[in-house]
Amino acid sequence: MIVIPQSRITAYKKLEWWGSELLDDFFKKHVAAKPLEPALVDPPNTLEIYGRKPKRLNWAETEELVTRYASMFVKHGFNKDDALLVQLPNIVDLTAVYLACARLGIIVSPAPSQYRERELVYIAERVDAKAILTATRIGSFDHGAMASRLKKRSPILDKVFCLGGIVDDALDVESELACITAEDRAVALEVIRNSNISADDIFTICWTSGTESSPKGVPRSHSEWLIIAALVVEGNEVRNGAHLLNPFPMVNMAGIATSFMSWLLSGGVLVQHHPFDLPLFIQQIRDESIENTSAPPAVLNLLLQNEEMLDDIDFHRLKTIGSGSAPLSEWMVRTFHEKYGVRITNLFGSNEGTVLLSSFRDVPDSALRAKYFPRFAEGFKWHSSFCVGVRSRIVDPATEDEIFEVGRVGELRVKGPTVFSGYWKSPELNSRSFDKNGWFRTGDLFKISGDRKEFFEFSGRLKDIVIRGGMNISPEEIETLLMAHPAIVDAAVVGAPDKNLGERVCAFVALKPNQSVDLKSINTFLTQEKGIAVFKQVERLEIVEALPRNPVGKTLKAKLREGLAL
Repeated sequence: MIVIPQSRITAYKKLEWWGSELLDDFFKKHVAAKPLEPALVDPPNTLEIYGRKPKRLNWAETEELVTRYASMFVKHGFNKDDALLVQLPNIVDLTAVYLACARLGIIVSPAPSQYRERELVYIAERVDAKAILTATRIGSFDHGAMASRLKKRSPILDKVFCLGGIVDDALDVESELACITAEDRAVALEVIRNSNISADDIFTICWTSGTESSPKGVPRSHSEWLIIAALVVEGNEVRNGAHLLNPFPMVNMAGIATSFMSWLLSGGVLVQHHPFDLPLFIQQIRDESIENTSAPPAVLNLLLQNEEMLDDIDFHRLKTIGSGSAPLSEWMVRTFHEKYGVRITNLFGSNEGTVLLSSFRDVPDSALRAKYFPRFAEGFKWHSSFCVGVRSRIVDPATEDEIFEVGRVGELRVKGPTVFSGYWKSPELNSRSFDKNGWFRTGDLFKISGDRKEFFEFSGRLKDIVIRGGMNISPEEIETLLMAHPAIVDAAVVGAPDKNLGERVCAFVALKPNQSVDLKSINTFLTQEKGIAVFKQVERLEIVEALPRNPVGKTLKAKLREGLAL
């Protein structure tokens, strides 16, 4: 299925930003070149998070697993452009499922393991998902039972595929894979030959939250993913055959671009991690000879404050660490480089394809790299081969005039081959998300640096959104649910600063007469009665007599945030 306008496809292919290669082409190239070399590694704690012993696969074994998954999907009636809802931890099977879907032209719609029925029903019905593929359990939660309930609630879902055992009427994936015959393989191969998959076809529809009350679907094609991956590989200095450690869920830009896609391009070893556990993360860096990874700024700061944790790491191999989602410390960037030879890449991005990247090659000065991003605009030259294709500018959102003065804050607008073409089945939202000249309105506030005009500096957010540990949370969604609570008359949600996660969800509520609530009862209501994901729970509750509002009734959230500083 192609949703990108033909004019855009033609333009970017003429400029050679996009090509005709599929994700499967890259995968098959590595399988043919090095079948017996290592390719995929499970987290060491796979038994605890999923229920089986960890696996290590070479490229040939990965191809075998992909072939079995593709055959299973065809056997159960999947065709090109069918959608599959996937909710799995970071295990080798997740990579194999993605590759099988790419080979068949199935649209993958991945969901974080924290999502519950409310979010999953919405996603399934938005993409017309034919089935959901999940695990019997992820951690301590019974995902298999939830998927079975989901099938009964949604008339869209036809099947439930479940890894780790049989639940109700779900299909046992391990048994299905084991029973694939030579005839099944032949049928699947014929389907693949006749699928006519294009690099412009949708590969994924990932989900992001913002000011809207429901998640927004972000479709991305093979070409759109590959151009993002090429930029990340270049900025993170990922060499061919590199060992990559992925600590982020492979459900959005952070996990897919920096790990799965970078692995496909580099042909190295993808080592998975799930859920984030700092001692285990450090142990994997040691044991797996890791060369590239990513980590939040708070984690990197903590490591330098407890340097014994870095003992015995081979820093001749670990050369680059990507970081972002919160401002970087100049001390942290400088210390990692001067003491350990590690180059910290400052990353700022979004599912929609916003990509600002401050690498050592373009910004060797640690103080500048921690704070600034190269300004990809006319008149500025960078080492990055993508500075011509990716365009960025700052605009006054009130007047729509471009800002050229230093120090003046405006909204970041972006354009180029990394940027998506629009939200899934959301014409009204798309009309608000792009300006009349086709620039994407990021909702992020930046300014041109006062002392270095070639740099942008982050200044805040125009959109009302909470970003908790890299996960976007819509305040409107939580506010709407809180207003349904029998004791609450008014509610507002903002992000409370947090040194580890960036922000946590803080709710200000006004109560009806003679009513009372506490944090536990609020979250029981949200998770059990409303079925929201656990990471969206309220973590700080402020009870007020009334919310502050302006003369037209708009909540003054800036005033609410004043008392929440660290």
